Amino acid sequence: MKRSASRRGICIAFLSYGFALSTPLRDSGAATMAENEAEGGAAAEGAEAAPPKNKLKLIIMAVGLLAVLGGGAATWFFFFRHGEDEHHAEAAHPPKPPSFVDVPDIMVNLAGAPGERVQYLRLKIVLELKEEKQIEAIKPTMPRVTDIFQTYVRELRPADLNGSAGIFRLKEELTKRVNAAVAPVQVSAVLFKEVVIQ
Repeated sequence: MKRSASRRGICIAFLSYGFALSTPLRDSGAATMAENEAEGGAAAEGAEAAPPKNKLKLIIMAVGLLAVLGGGAATWFFFFRHGEDEHHAEAAHPPKPPSFVDVPDIMVNLAGAPGERVQYLRLKIVLELKEEKQIEAIKPTMPRVTDIFQTYVRELRPADLNGSAGIFRLKEELTKRVNAAVAPVQVSAVLFKEVVIQ
């Protein structure tokens, strides 16, 4: 009897202990549910608070887009439209064609080493001028132009005229010299009609 009573007491003690252990678990479950409900409420509040942020972002994006479009329109108006006006003005007044004046033919012997065969250079040159009225201004100086050209060309060797690079250098040198001779008239370019080395 004593044993059964003690067994009952132990069982009651275990049951009460188990009840005590299970109660906090239930409370923690309730607390967890309460926390979930609180988070759900906060999420609902966040969802309610989110639309104003989205509206603000949308407004900022719209203002930025309008600023970019306005900047592009202003750029087109100030730069490209102005260029079209200049193009129409140029079309209304086309540039005048250049004028040309012939230089008397030049034939000189080229410089060479002693004992080498003498080689000759024959040039037919045309001067390009911007306006026709410059032709009359340059004609009185033509003897000086011919003299300067002959003096310079006599110093050349056949190797100086090899290839297109040699002809280009000759053209540049003659242009520089003719502009010094006919100043203030400006010659646009020296053009070769014929370059013959014999």
